[in-house]
Amino acid sequence: MITVRNISKYKEEYPTVITIGTFDGVHIGHLKILNKIINHAKNTALKSSVLTFFPHPRMVLQKDANIKLLNTIDEKINILERLGLDVLIIHPFTKEFSRLTATEFVRDILVNTLNTKKVIIGYDHRFGRNRNANINDLVTFGNTYEFSVDEIPAQEIDDVSVSSTKIRKALEEGDIETANSYLGYEYMLTGTIIKGKGIGKQLGYPTANLSIAEDYKLIPKNGAYIVNSTINGKIVYGMMNIGFNPTVDGTKQSIEVNFFDFDADLYNLKLQVNILVRLRDEHKFESVDALKAQLAIDKEKSLHYINK
Repeated sequence: MITVRNISKYKEEYPTVITIGTFDGVHIGHLKILNKIINHAKNTALKSSVLTFFPHPRMVLQKDANIKLLNTIDEKINILERLGLDVLIIHPFTKEFSRLTATEFVRDILVNTLNTKKVIIGYDHRFGRNRNANINDLVTFGNTYEFSVDEIPAQEIDDVSVSSTKIRKALEEGDIETANSYLGYEYMLTGTIIKGKGIGKQLGYPTANLSIAEDYKLIPKNGAYIVNSTINGKIVYGMMNIGFNPTVDGTKQSIEVNFFDFDADLYNLKLQVNILVRLRDEHKFESVDALKAQLAIDKEKSLHYINK
């Protein structure tokens, strides 16, 4: 897959079949759309392409700095590549870009730069300055600039928005299994392993402390979870705690993973942690010994789940 991080850097000349959108949390609702362009490309001489934007338009236009996204840019790239997409264009979304007229967007970007021959898009898609153009306008542009437009029906588009909302709500409530069922894959946290306070090691459960650089990434509800990661080509299971470590008077949220049957230096390693199941809420225990007893129960439950 070719990934281009700015339309101005796009130099390919082959014709494309394209869809446009934010595609956050690339989930089963999105897959219907993405599979359409990928399958269409396979049956024609076109390249399957996605035009997406970062930052999220709401972050720029609505000053909605609190919006939390399901995927970081790198996670989105990996997911789309696995699907078999040919080209991913991630264009910086700015106020200046938002002021492009519909004509400028279609003529200068879709036609003259991306050599679009087919657009597959939702019935409710709006574009151009103040989002004043709709799918009917796009069809008219297509007649002028010689590309066709396939409309994705309302039901499929509604499935996309319903899924995104349900996934966010499920993660905020700690319902990881519902979130994963809508995503079609395990929700992931990607970050760098940093030095922690070493408390886990003292308790007999050494942890890898995950630091996530992207402050817009949605972190699930505090609590304990069963997880896995691929380390040096091998799947390693473990249990993860998201929270404040109240038993040892923690004040800052941390993400700590205790990997089972694993002993290696992970510091500064970039790691993707896949969240499988929620174990429990985070509690403030009466003593460190009570916490250790609970960790033993958590590990037993985790191993039972992994080995079943």
